[in-house]
Amino acid sequence: MAQQVTSRSFLERLAVLEDQVAQLRRTGWERDELPVYPTSLHAMPYEDDTTFITTWETVLSPRTGSLSLGLVFIGDFVGTTNTGGAWQVLLNGADVVMSGTIAATYSYQFAAQVIDLTPYRTLTGLKLQIQVRRTSGATTGGKYGSGGAVAIAPRYARLL
Repeated sequence: MAQQVTSRSFLERLAVLEDQVAQLRRTGWERDELPVYPTSLHAMPYEDDTTFITTWETVLSPRTGSLSLGLVFIGDFVGTTNTGGAWQVLLNGADVVMSGTIAATYSYQFAAQVIDLTPYRTLTGLKLQIQVRRTSGATTGGKYGSGGAVAIAPRYARLL
């Protein structure tokens, strides 16, 4: 037997829409996770270079006012020598919005910050780069042979 689909009236559609809006209001602010992709040729977030190297990056549309970014990093231990480094986060290829050091302790360290995106709201694409470099420690051996390596990775990246 053939079934007929009746179209919904305007009032029925309005009631469904009002219910959906009320449900969204009850859930509060939603946060969009931002994917960040590895760029290192080593396929891991470890780097042993002494100049800043981009290990993670992404391009986003700055639709929101801020980005909450959390990072984790660790130094290296080669023989009896600990290796440390420095890290920075760039927006738009040149603006350093976060930076710090990686202690030569071979233990995990964490950094987190909410980054203001309002100066970039007019851009259609905004490049985010996470960079790292080795600043101290072993100069031979290590993960890739040219000294201790420092690792950095994003823990989370949320558009708020």
